[in-house]
Amino acid sequence: MDPKQRYRRLRLLISKLNKERKKQTKKTDILCNDLIAAQRDFIKRLDTISFTANFYETIAGITELSSLILLASKLIKDETADANVAFFLRQGDKFELHIFESTQPILLEKQGLENCFTPEAVDNICKSNKVCTLDDMFAMGLQGNLTRLNEISAATIPLSQPGPSLGFILIYRSAQNKLTAGELNNIAAISPGLSRAIASCRVLCQSAG
Repeated sequence: MDPKQRYRRLRLLISKLNKERKKQTKKTDILCNDLIAAQRDFIKRLDTISFTANFYETIAGITELSSLILLASKLIKDETADANVAFFLRQGDKFELHIFESTQPILLEKQGLENCFTPEAVDNICKSNKVCTLDDMFAMGLQGNLTRLNEISAATIPLSQPGPSLGFILIYRSAQNKLTAGELNNIAAISPGLSRAIASCRVLCQSAG
């Protein structure tokens, strides 16, 4: 074999080796990224489990509705720093509004976001039975100054149970500190147990009456 052929074969072999190395590197990168993503998801799930367990342990044994709402609001606010928390609870054809304000409330023309909800909006959000964004709320009848509302990050979490919806939790704060998916997932995780606790408090109140 002459030197030129040997050189060409050597270059071809090196080229194949480089291609194979790039493939292996790409596979390794994908595997590492998958492992990192799986670990991140696992940590998020652990955080949700920890928050849920602590929440349920803290509200256990409370039988008075206003005390339950006050404590639940505080725990939710601790999980969503600097946020305003409000509970919209259905009461027949009407609804009750329970407000837990942050230390730095967001003002909307001297009114809170809670005041932008019409009975129609509350009813539609309850019927939707899902986590709603601000855009969803507007589509369901929310009233207010659109320009000012764009300065807010907000979401509603349904209070679901078998049968009619009990209402929903409203959480909002400045858009500069947007509510995260992790925060909303954690609040959604405690919603079923909190809904049962609210329903139990109402039953006990009616029995006592």
